[in-house]
Amino acid sequence: MRWDRKAENLMRIGVTLRAAAVALAAAIGFALAATGPAGATSELDRYLDLPLVNRDAAAGPGGVHPDLPYDAAQLRELLDRARAQGVAPTRYAALLFQYWLVAATDRAGIDLSSWDPRAGVQANRENLIKSYRYYEDLQLEHRELQWAGMAGQVGADFGGGLLDFELMGTMYSLPGLSESARSVVAAVQQAAGPAAVTMLPRGLAALAEAGSQITPEDIRYIIGMILVMQKNIFSDLMPLHTAYVREGLPAIEEFQRAGLIDASVLTAWRDIASGDHDRIAAGNATLLRREQEWAIGAQWDHVREYKGSVGEAITYVSGAAGSPSVAGVLPPREFRPVQIPFTGTDGRAMILTLPLPGWNWSVLDDRWDYITTELLPKYKDQVANNWPALEAVMRTPYEVQMETHRPLLTIPQLLESAARGLRITPAETEMAVR
Repeated sequence: MRWDRKAENLMRIGVTLRAAAVALAAAIGFALAATGPAGATSELDRYLDLPLVNRDAAAGPGGVHPDLPYDAAQLRELLDRARAQGVAPTRYAALLFQYWLVAATDRAGIDLSSWDPRAGVQANRENLIKSYRYYEDLQLEHRELQWAGMAGQVGADFGGGLLDFELMGTMYSLPGLSESARSVVAAVQQAAGPAAVTMLPRGLAALAEAGSQITPEDIRYIIGMILVMQKNIFSDLMPLHTAYVREGLPAIEEFQRAGLIDASVLTAWRDIASGDHDRIAAGNATLLRREQEWAIGAQWDHVREYKGSVGEAITYVSGAAGSPSVAGVLPPREFRPVQIPFTGTDGRAMILTLPLPGWNWSVLDDRWDYITTELLPKYKDQVANNWPALEAVMRTPYEVQMETHRPLLTIPQLLESAARGLRITPAETEMAVR
């Protein structure tokens, strides 16, 4: 009897131990299923909470953080794992950004890991062509992506100008720029007196003063900064465009939850996706403002301030020489040209008009005035009312588009032509024309 009771107790203990073991195993199994293998978890942890140290491409070549991989499949696997584990999007923001940036560069045919804006124009020539080709392809495939189409069009002027700038810095002497600018200043002084010279745009005066001091090293530095801006624009907006065309608005919303864009940019994408023409235009205008202010605004200021009059001169002349690709858009030199009031020898109020810009492209407010007055409305009109002509231009090989926009090598002739084209009119006549 005693032995039977003892055996019964032992059996109960055994059952209890087995139940505890099963429960423990189940708990461990559940935990493993929830978190994945330990190695996988630690691999993901490496990529959480990373700062976007290279979001500004001035920091170096490659993606947004040097620790992140460049393989799209690997990035997607890590991203899906973070989502499945309920990781806060702000913690995997760098991973999310890198994934869509790699997706964009892969689609464009660009090697992100070696993309180095500081390497110069020739080293980045193919990246320029492939970037802008991708922009135009997006517009051709998705009529609502008007920012991409306009950026692709303007890219031809931008890329061609950079090619010319590099030639100026390596093959041609620069003093001719200064001499031509001084001829403009002399013509203004002769026509309207010394006081009128003080009212000329700072960039033109800087070109007359510092043109002969600009060195090939200065040109290379500024080219590097402008190429940094080009990569910054691509890196900021192409991941969003690529995410939108592949996964729609939910992908854009994840960018916002990760803290990579603000509510205004998310609203812009909702407008772009709305199907309403006015909302589409407004959404694309918001992206354009982000590009000009958030992505590159500070860098244009930095270039203009480079070595005092050197940066002022180069940023001014680059705008003066520009010849836009978008149909119907005035060249910058014809938009708000130099106009100086003075008193004629007979005492009458007069206006001196010079066919050069009275503003500097590198100044955000000036640039935005030109963009919203000329580029935005006229590009919108092209999309709405002359799509076949716009499509024909965009289907032209991009190498051809870029090579047909090489304006900067004719700057001395342009300045000399401006001196000859100086016009004096009575102030009342000018006001009546306005």
